[in-house]
Amino acid sequence: MSTKMYFFLKLHPPRASFALDMTPEERAVMQQHVEYWAPHVAGGTMLVMGPVADPAGVYGIGILAVDSEEQLKELIGADPANGMNRYEVHPMRVRTAMP
Repeated sequence: MSTKMYFFLKLHPPRASFALDMTPEERAVMQQHVEYWAPHVAGGTMLVMGPVADPAGVYGIGILAVDSEEQLKELIGADPANGMNRYEVHPMRVRTAMP
């Protein structure tokens, strides 16, 4: 049995039209956000991440596998997009996960 803790993350943009009308500065922050998470994807901490094309407004999702809630808080806290966007975090009980 895995000792990992799993969390579903929803990244709320500052406005519903954000994906369509980002300023150059906002776009740069979002590029930094993608670059920030890339090594965590490669390392297996961020299992899934990406934008969701919801007709009501695009938002981001991620599923994290971490060793502790402290690690979760540190990862989210260091995300360049945190603050401009808002994270919603929910614990998950994972029944099946890739090794």
